[in-house]
Amino acid sequence: MTSTTTGAASTPGTPQTTPTDPHDAAPVTAPWLPVAAVGVTLLLWASAFVAIRYLGDDFTPGSLSLGRLLVGAICLGVAALTRGRPHLSRGDLVRVVVIGVLWFGVYNVALNEGERRVDAGTAAMLIQVSPVLIALLAALFLSERFTVYLAVGLALAFGGVALIALSTSPGGNRDVLGVVLCIVSAVVYSVSVILQKPLVSRHKAVHITWLACTVGAIACLPFAGDLVRETADAPASSILWVVYLGVFPTAIAFTTYAFALNHMSASSLGVTTYLVPPLTIVMGVLFLGEAPPAMAYAGGALALVGVSLARRKKRTLADEQPQPA
Repeated sequence: MTSTTTGAASTPGTPQTTPTDPHDAAPVTAPWLPVAAVGVTLLLWASAFVAIRYLGDDFTPGSLSLGRLLVGAICLGVAALTRGRPHLSRGDLVRVVVIGVLWFGVYNVALNEGERRVDAGTAAMLIQVSPVLIALLAALFLSERFTVYLAVGLALAFGGVALIALSTSPGGNRDVLGVVLCIVSAVVYSVSVILQKPLVSRHKAVHITWLACTVGAIACLPFAGDLVRETADAPASSILWVVYLGVFPTAIAFTTYAFALNHMSASSLGVTTYLVPPLTIVMGVLFLGEAPPAMAYAGGALALVGVSLARRKKRTLADEQPQPA
């Protein structure tokens, strides 16, 4: 739009223009909206750990993964296709397939199995080590700097993991395998982020997330028989919780996170994910009547200190990524 000089006096060398057409201007976002989006995201991700733990008696890890991913793929597909069709090269498609199998397939199955053995709060604390792993992998494969902070943070984070692994609950329902499975989830997620980095620089994030979620659902199709049988036997409330996992923590939470990231700095937003474990612990106490033992709290705190130290540098890939559930 061509600007025109107004009739008012103007400073020499500083031309004044008429206001642009309101329809051409970018919409103004209310200051509270990004904050609200962050709050919604954190609550939904925290609730996912609790829902997974709750559903452990009605759905096996594979069938729960498939049910959640099918619902999530449908919801994400609606959001993705309203923004056009993705056009990926063969190489990009290969990356999407690997990400889908690892991040949405292996991640969910391992986490679901892990939460049959450890409480929701402990699982949330263990997943929080992923930013340290991402930073380490980025230093190894994406030429990001390997700093002293990263080395110390890595040592502290896994010291915290060791404390959590050594902790035991009064009921004896905690074992090292559950801790290992949660760490496996964190590792495959971290690898997926490294693979995803070049994709989101060329394509819309919602397209990549939708396609990867769809691939994950396809990878979990061998559990379709279990899903059908267990859905037939499960109470209606549990079936609704599976739908909830697909719609809210999977589809909506990633959308609200992307909105917040578009209006806040990545480093500021990344710090907010530290609130997921405390929120999960509170929800676990309120809705499941369980909480991590004292040593697990100490281990979780040590792990979070390690993550914080590892992030003490300029904006990096670890700062840009959401912590999934």
